[in-house]
Amino acid sequence: MPKTFLKNALLLVASLVFYAYGEPVFVLLMLASSLFNYIWALLIDKFSARKLFLTLSVLTNLGALVFYKYSVFITTSVNDAFKTTIPVPEVTLPLGISFFTFQAMSYVIDVYRKDCNVQKNYFKLLLYISFFPQLVAGPIVKYKDIADEIDKRSYTAEDTANGIKRFAIGLSKKVLIANNVAYIADSVFNSAPENIGMAAAWLAAIAYMLQIFFDFSGYSDMAIGLGQLFGFHFKENFNYPYISSSVKEFWRRWHISLSTWFKEYLYIPLGGNRKGKVRTVINKYIVFAATGIWHGANWTFLLWGLYHGTFQMIEEYMPKPKKTNLAIKTLAHLYLILVVLIGFVLFRCDSLTQFGMMLGKMFIPSSATVSAKLLTMSVVRPLDIASLIAGIVFSIPVGPRLESNKVFKNLIYILAMLGIVISVLCLSSGTYNPFIYFRF
Repeated sequence: MPKTFLKNALLLVASLVFYAYGEPVFVLLMLASSLFNYIWALLIDKFSARKLFLTLSVLTNLGALVFYKYSVFITTSVNDAFKTTIPVPEVTLPLGISFFTFQAMSYVIDVYRKDCNVQKNYFKLLLYISFFPQLVAGPIVKYKDIADEIDKRSYTAEDTANGIKRFAIGLSKKVLIANNVAYIADSVFNSAPENIGMAAAWLAAIAYMLQIFFDFSGYSDMAIGLGQLFGFHFKENFNYPYISSSVKEFWRRWHISLSTWFKEYLYIPLGGNRKGKVRTVINKYIVFAATGIWHGANWTFLLWGLYHGTFQMIEEYMPKPKKTNLAIKTLAHLYLILVVLIGFVLFRCDSLTQFGMMLGKMFIPSSATVSAKLLTMSVVRPLDIASLIAGIVFSIPVGPRLESNKVFKNLIYILAMLGIVISVLCLSSGTYNPFIYFRF
């Protein structure tokens, strides 16, 4: 126990310093959020008015989330819609507020459901909420999944090696693939419409589709790897979503911790699929609307969620083919890629006007002169194209297949270490390094 206490104390201090380094003031918000949820859980565990305390807990958490994340958007939308002049609050978005708020909510709800024991040591709960590997970029970790490891955890040489390898793979995904394809996507999405041709629009859409996957999954890999180094085992957050053949399958593979959170804490409490088809459709739309809103304060995020919900509904009620031959599987996969690709164009655009423009550029042929501007704008660099190709290749489960071979399994450790070295060199040289989580 003394060793575990010291390890937890060191990790807690490191986590608070890590967050305070980027958000000096908002570390107080995270401490307050942790304290309130600690108290709500104790009250739920001790008194009979459990539902009241749960309701107050949810309102407290959502209230803070709405204020910091959506108050500017709501005020601006009301002013635009009703031509009012309500003062727009000057609110700075705390880094990672969606992640640590959802983690805290899941803990209190699980205590209410008696799915986990209440944590009577505030500092242990604070460690769970503030743990730096997954604090600002996920995955969303449920307390019941790591409760035992907070009190007792073991370390093996294999865990250490796998943790380092997983971190190296995640860092390489982020720096060597996501950052380079982001250069293509940002160059086009930030360009004037007259400079964007059909080729540029499609290239940017594909680049962003790869960027967001390798960025999100890269951070998840780093979090899982670091957690493993410290004796914590987080669940997988991405499982090669671009090999899916339906939107439903895509969401079983994409940002698994978020989709699982909404399933367990919103969809099922709403009634799930237990109250008839009409209610199931409504429940799914609510969940996908919430999923979109969770990502940011913009109409594009809300519509992105509803867009995915609509295709889930279409798939739910479309007749399934009795036989799935290669042709049908190929068409199903192409359908999924196109749906997700267009969805991510909507997700990336700052406004519906920009989305309409990009969609027009993608599907309405442009002149050869406009298309040629893609090259003169220096959008396409050899390194970026190499990263684009690597992103497409590693979007399919190449790694697991290589690891099944003993020779390649050992080689992957060497390549992972090489990836760390190259990534650090790229970061130290000031290579383009966008951080997309400021919105979340």
